[in-house]
Formats: sequence, structure tokens, C-alpha cells
Amino acid sequence: MTRIIAVANQKGGVGKTTTVINLGVALAKLKKKVLLVDLDPQGTLTVGLGINGDELEHTIYDAMLNAHIPAKQIITPIRAYLDLIPANSHLAAAEIELIPELRRELVLRKVLEPLNGWYDYILIDCPPSLSLLTVNAFCAANGVIIPMQCEYFAMRVIQLLLDSLARTKARLNPDLELTGILATMYSTGTVHAREVLEELRRAFGDKVFDVVIYKSIRFAEASVANKSIIEYAENHKGAKAYLKLAEQLVAQEQVES
Repeated sequence: MTRIIAVANQKGGVGKTTTVINLGVALAKLKKKVLLVDLDPQGTLTVGLGINGDELEHTIYDAMLNAHIPAKQIITPIRAYLDLIPANSHLAAAEIELIPELRRELVLRKVLEPLNGWYDYILIDCPPSLSLLTVNAFCAANGVIIPMQCEYFAMRVIQLLLDSLARTKARLNPDLELTGILATMYSTGTVHAREVLEELRRAFGDKVFDVVIYKSIRFAEASVANKSIIEYAENHKGAKAYLKLAEQLVAQEQVES
């Protein structure tokens, strides 16, 4: 059975897309078959993997709005064990166009259902908002990873996201669980970052991954090169952190099965 994980946080700039790319590449490196789904109208995941979304005939928008376009038709191979369902700016219109749809929160789940068993993991890059698209991701997923920048104001919005997750679980998707909170953009040597991380662990306990993603210019450099940090600088501590996170997810899966 495919494990579907939404990577979400309504606050922008916390490392969602970076996490989807690097965790996806790390899982692929472990020879797990992975599909990345770009559900952000900004299409950052698509661009980050070197794909020009504006040149594509079909994207996730078409699959969600047209039942005659199956997900299999819009999958773009990226590298061994790693595929992408891309997005572009057209996806912004989906918020309005889905309103009259029956069970509109479940559209993405229906799109991805035929792929169940094709992949070991599907990672969904959510938009930076608690929008209908994010709710669709929650309804399609069985787990959520929340990347959280190690700053006080970033921590304040976590509870809103957890409340949305709980409502979705209660009303629409009983299989949805919090996979974990991932501390990102950690500034080495700053008291503030250390205090935020300590408070995060006090508040959420073992739901906070022991992996910490440190702030580094290497991530930006890798993005410019359309590569993951693992491919760009495999010995960098950021690359090692995402590989460790991938190993923990795989180990968790083996324990649960």
C-alpha cells in the first residue's frame, strides 16, 4: 500500500518544497519508488526539479478538474525511482472552480487512488495556506509532515494547522495522522533558535523529529542548480539530515506493518 504524506504549513518560507524535494530524493536513493505532487499554484516544486510548468500540456490542475485526464497521463519521470505530477499557475483557479463540485474536498484523493500500489511513497507539496487545496491534500493523505522554521512566530501558527488536521480527520479522513514536525532553518549558535526548538519538543514530545535541518546557503545553491542538496553536496549535513529522515520513515513503516 502506498503511503501518502502531505507536507504542509500555512506559513510560507519554512522549507516545505525543500523538504519534499530532498526527502523524495532521499527515499529514491533508498530504492523506494516515490511520486512528488506539486499542489502549490506557484509551482515551486515543479521548477525546483527543472521542469517548466508553463510548457506542459497537462498538470495536476487538469487531472483535478477533468475526470477524463487520469493521473497516469500527467506523470513526469525525474530520475530513477522518482516521478512528479507537476503544477503551474493554472492551479490557482482550482480553488474557485472546485466550489460547485460535490465532495470537492475529496477530488485529489480520487485522482491519486488509481496510483495506489504503484509507489511506495507519494509526497504532496501543499500551498502556504489552509485552503481547499490543502484540505484536498489532507483528505488524500494518511500522514502529514509539518516543516517549522525555528522562530517564535512560526511556532504560533502550528496550532491552527493542527486544528485543521484534527477537523479533517474527524469529518473527512479518519486515516489521517500527524507523521511529525520537522524543525527547519535552524540557526546554529543562536539562543532564540535553541529556545524555540526546546519549546517545540516540550509541547509536542515525540511528534517532533530528532532530525534538525540547519540553515545553509547550500540549499539555495542546490535550488539554482535544480538539484536536491543530496545530489548537489552529498556530504553536507543537510543532505545527511534528509537521508536520516528518510531512513526513519522507512523504519517507521516497517514497524507499523
